[in-house]
Amino acid sequence: MNIVRQSLSAFVVITGLFAASVAVAGTETNVTSGLTTKGPGLAVHGYDVVAYFEKGQPEVGRAQYSTVYNGATYRFSSEETLDTFEDNPEKYVPQYGGYCAYGVAVGAKFDGDPRLWRIVDGKLYLNLNEDIQATWEKDVPGYIKKGDRNWKKIASRTPEELS
Repeated sequence: MNIVRQSLSAFVVITGLFAASVAVAGTETNVTSGLTTKGPGLAVHGYDVVAYFEKGQPEVGRAQYSTVYNGATYRFSSEETLDTFEDNPEKYVPQYGGYCAYGVAVGAKFDGDPRLWRIVDGKLYLNLNEDIQATWEKDVPGYIKKGDRNWKKIASRTPEELS
């Protein structure tokens, strides 16, 4: 009985910590729900953000190469890309917390699909789907300007508050 009580107490503490991390990450960083081996939900659906820059393509990360940054768990395909990220995470994290770049430009937070991406001026942007990305690519500089302006207003708001 005592073990059950201790396990329940530990679960309550972990659940509380998780809820607090989701409250932080859930607004400024787009994460999947649920705990990972490192704690909070996955950023960029578990894709290796360094791979976009170094390999020129998305690559799925592995749980054994994970780190937590700004309340989100980032996964990497190798120890080398994990180390590269940890040396300068701001260089690799996607803009707008991994939310859809077009969505942010129009004042919303849509899920960013890690397979629909583009690096512009050394920054990684994701989009929701192929149609949205095609629209965004018609005026990338204009949408980035709008997105940067909107992000200051919406970064700390949940997607639900914006709909």
